[in-house]
Amino acid sequence: MSESPKSGAGSDALLAADQELVPEAKSYSANQIVLRRFLRHRGAIAAMVVMAVVIVVAFSSIGVGAIPGWWDKDITTAYDKIGTGAPTWEHPFGQDTIGKDYFALTMRGTQISLFIAFGVGIISTLIGTLIGAIAGYFRGIVDSLLMRLTDVVIIIPLLAIAAVLARMSEGDLNLLILALGVLVWTSLARLVRGEVLSLRERDFVMAARAVGTSPGRIIVRHILPNTVGVITVSATLTIATAILLETSLSFLGFGVQAPDVSLGSLISDYQGAFLSRPWLFWWPGLMILAIALSVNFIGDGLRDAFDPRQTSTKE
Repeated sequence: MSESPKSGAGSDALLAADQELVPEAKSYSANQIVLRRFLRHRGAIAAMVVMAVVIVVAFSSIGVGAIPGWWDKDITTAYDKIGTGAPTWEHPFGQDTIGKDYFALTMRGTQISLFIAFGVGIISTLIGTLIGAIAGYFRGIVDSLLMRLTDVVIIIPLLAIAAVLARMSEGDLNLLILALGVLVWTSLARLVRGEVLSLRERDFVMAARAVGTSPGRIIVRHILPNTVGVITVSATLTIATAILLETSLSFLGFGVQAPDVSLGSLISDYQGAFLSRPWLFWWPGLMILAIALSVNFIGDGLRDAFDPRQTSTKE
């Protein structure tokens, strides 16, 4: 039995209606795919919120330099001690042994620790990216020399050499950041080198070499933009490493020196009060934990977002 023209026209109309009901798949660029994938990582988003709250409260409460904050107490004044210095409405984080407001001290310690962590992260990322890119692109004797240098830095006990360099900085915060930054770049250098070794054989790099483009321009304009995922993830994890390293050094007395404070130095100064006045230990410890976990969760989210095994042109 043959289908009537009327029946065929009805089927075509139904098919057209179905096509209108089904939305056309939308195409996204690589950057949009990465962003959408990152925003779906609940742990990373929660960590970003926590990190943002920590940064805003730390810098807005007691101010920065000559810029005042909304908190009416400072880190130098010894206020009338209320009882044992336990947390109260007037001093929500309590008071230290001589009556200083512990909220102000903790916020100042958080500022210094964040400054050190991000400073070390930036310096180590620059060093690791530079060494890894040069070693991977030029290979041969340049690669061998730079990788042997990397091996030497890796085998040196990190905490021991960091303590020596920190002591040499004599309490100068900028020198301390520089000293720590030149120690924690090795992992990134190896990762970038591996990426560059793969990318240097790609067609777009070979085409750039064929037209006489200089090695520096090829590395900066063509290769490094394709390693941004590895660099970004490694940089976030380095920040977490840096804040824990600074905490360890300050706890041992080699980090931030008085009269300034960091979260590590606060724990070191009041470690003996852990049982009698635990709030002097809890608050800086909780801040360190919040920062370190937040940075690690953000790093995990970035790693999943940049994972090439999940890349697709449609989402």
